[in-house]
Amino acid sequence: MPRAASSVAVTPTSQPSTQQSAIRKALDADGPRTDWTREQISEIYNAPLFDLQYQAATVHRRFHKSGAIQMCTLMNIKTGGCSEDCKYCAQSSRYNTGLKASKIVTVESVLEAARVAKENGSSRFCMGAAWRDMRGRKTNLARITEMVKGVRALGMEACVTLGMIDAAQARELRDAGLTAYNHNVDTSREFYPNVITTRSYDERLATIDNVRQAGINVCSGGILGLGEEAKDHVGLVHTVATMPSHPESFPVNALVAIKGTPLEGQNPVPFDAIVRTIATARLVLPKTIIRLAAGRNTMSEEKQMMCFQAGANAVFTGEKMLTTDCNGWDEDKRMFERWGLTPMAAHNDESCIGIESRVPKQTC
Repeated sequence: MPRAASSVAVTPTSQPSTQQSAIRKALDADGPRTDWTREQISEIYNAPLFDLQYQAATVHRRFHKSGAIQMCTLMNIKTGGCSEDCKYCAQSSRYNTGLKASKIVTVESVLEAARVAKENGSSRFCMGAAWRDMRGRKTNLARITEMVKGVRALGMEACVTLGMIDAAQARELRDAGLTAYNHNVDTSREFYPNVITTRSYDERLATIDNVRQAGINVCSGGILGLGEEAKDHVGLVHTVATMPSHPESFPVNALVAIKGTPLEGQNPVPFDAIVRTIATARLVLPKTIIRLAAGRNTMSEEKQMMCFQAGANAVFTGEKMLTTDCNGWDEDKRMFERWGLTPMAAHNDESCIGIESRVPKQTC
């Protein structure tokens, strides 16, 4: 049977005093710092879980409003037919998953979906297209910029994930008013070749740099449960925490094993590994929004609350999350009411978009 990801490091763990030293650095930081070592992040990740979660919650309350959770909706605007070989993805043309490829949808259909999402409480609307990159897609990019403009006109944050983009394409999206661009690094640099061979780790980082240089917020995280080990969770967080500036968002996905993909029989990631990753990310990415993404629908409300206590403060909600099942709006509204959570408003004032200004100001 395929192995599940280890939840703690297989290498000797650090002494408690060393772990506390690394956690103390996070607690004492006035804001984001990008000089974290992999060893420090490993020390934090491998701290006793109860202490790790408590300290992450302490940092979370310094930089974020407790109990405020952003509701986001993700729509597939172009389904299937992707040339990449990502082993987890239902939309790769290399695997027989039963998914029928389709062309990009109309602007009108996207804006109608965005209106429904807003009516149900979502403040960010994300649009994903199954492409390797945007080369030679001028007509499609023009249509997507109209989608972005329309979503922003509704008073919502707009995010897209379109594969690799160059600097000029990033600037075009910025000029349309794009709030954020999602481009996950997926896992650690070391484990990455076991999952994807058609796009290098450095190509992913280059796209993220194009987005950052254009002045668009970066959304970049990973997937847990690909067969990796705890050291790869550490590597994932280290990659993101040592970027020139921290991303606005860090999505944490738990693998949804899709029939027909090479990972269809993969065992689920242990839940404590999800909590450890979220808590570690919160400590070293204090101002970043941590998004509980794919796989949330397999968690009980109690497990979701543990993730929120560890520092997660956004969820994806609605009818679908790309091609996978998603917690519905009504279900999430009931959960919010039961647990005293409050929906986070969109930050549409430009002074509130960058992470340096946006996160402490919860009432922009």
